[in-house]
Amino acid sequence: MGLFDLFRRRGAGGPAAMRARLEGAMAKRRLRGWNPPLENINTLVASGGPRLLARARELVVTNGYAANACEAFAANLVGDGIKPSSLTANAELRDRIQRLWLAWTDEADADGLTDFYGLQAMVAREMFVAGECFVRLRPRRAEDGLLVPLQLQLLQSEMLPFDKMETGSNGNRIRCGIEFDAIGRRVAYHFRRRHPGDSTDQGMVIPETVRVPAANVLHIYRPIDAGQIRGLPHVAPAMVRLFLLDQYDDAELDRKKTAAMFAGFITKTAPEESMMGETHADPEGTAIASLEPGTMQVLLPGEDVKFSSPADVGGGYEAFQYRTLLAVSASLGLPYHLVTGDVRQANYSSLRAELVEFRRRMQQLQYGVMAHQLCRPIWARWMETALLAGAIELDDAVTARAVQWIPPRWDWVDPLKDIQAQVLAMEAGITSRRKVVEATGYDIEEVDRENATDMKRAADLGLGYRTGPGTTQGARATPATRPDPGDGTSDNNGTGTTDPATEQE
Repeated sequence: MGLFDLFRRRGAGGPAAMRARLEGAMAKRRLRGWNPPLENINTLVASGGPRLLARARELVVTNGYAANACEAFAANLVGDGIKPSSLTANAELRDRIQRLWLAWTDEADADGLTDFYGLQAMVAREMFVAGECFVRLRPRRAEDGLLVPLQLQLLQSEMLPFDKMETGSNGNRIRCGIEFDAIGRRVAYHFRRRHPGDSTDQGMVIPETVRVPAANVLHIYRPIDAGQIRGLPHVAPAMVRLFLLDQYDDAELDRKKTAAMFAGFITKTAPEESMMGETHADPEGTAIASLEPGTMQVLLPGEDVKFSSPADVGGGYEAFQYRTLLAVSASLGLPYHLVTGDVRQANYSSLRAELVEFRRRMQQLQYGVMAHQLCRPIWARWMETALLAGAIELDDAVTARAVQWIPPRWDWVDPLKDIQAQVLAMEAGITSRRKVVEATGYDIEEVDRENATDMKRAADLGLGYRTGPGTTQGARATPATRPDPGDGTSDNNGTGTTDPATEQE
């Protein structure tokens, strides 16, 4: 029996009745004015992109909540950097690769303003404000003196015109400044030579745009819909509320300023007479009566004093602000306390529950956007350039490209409980020590090398530290045992000390 026959037998009236039950598709009184156009996201970005971008940039500069949210977004997304860990089996080669990468990160920025991890933070801020950022891979000459002749140049969203829609001489389509071939692959980007909003960079530019092959450009943005070609600002869902809330706060500040101006108005039957028996005049000759504390003023016959009493919003201001900022935080996908800095109504449980959900969202962006769109292709190009430049000599270059990217560690509200849980998980075999160390944002082999170096230095100096149960408590350090020249025992009467490696608690 078909679905139509089933509805007929039950008296449902067929597909028409099914459609009537879809409340969101009804056109009755409540929903009669709700007729949104069925437009693709690319159409919306192409038509409203420039204005949306301009408003987002102004909002982040002028609105304190938007600025704080932008910094919180970048700090949680990349922190001190999403760092690579080479998966090369050769330990010596791996160490050379890691050291070369670490040294190159200081030379990565083509503008020389920050290092590679600082560029990651700039990309994260651009994703919040503009929804996208472009990174141009710039090969350099050998005489430039770089460890690896490669640098990165960040380009803002405005550098790629939204309104560039045409068909190129090669038959490729250009959509929002991006050139696609016949099967829909990105083959080039048509960037402006100068930023359209930078009035300090003047000059005649012919042609207006320059074609850059897609192999030299990274387009970092969060794809929301299938087929989306340009990014949307992360702040977009909260822009209107933030803008109107800012205006409301300004109006409230002006109202408070006006209310703080204590003023009185005197009514009298004879305007030519002195006010309250005494007259003062301002530079324009207007009569002004002064009031002094602790005095009792007798009014003349016919005089009456009335004081200004501006309206107050009462107790609704705080509740309105709180609910509005809650809606803003939900629109931004950020915890309320990260947007506002207000933790008055938070406790351990609520903070942890909120942070767990928030960090799941951040991990989506860390692995699905930052690591995949930014870090992975940069590592591949860097490795290829290092091989060609002779900075790394490899027989099998394929294995050297294997890498995993480690996001920054999360700082929890109660780190002691989290560390204890990790230790129990390792002892139970649920997880490995490598995964626990890498979850903190560090490379396990680097941590092991540092531990081995510390232990060797402590042993050479005759020091001992607690590394497990039954060893020296805390961070106390004592000299190693010096055997008694006579009987081979330790002298505990000032001539020697107990060996901390064997001291029991």
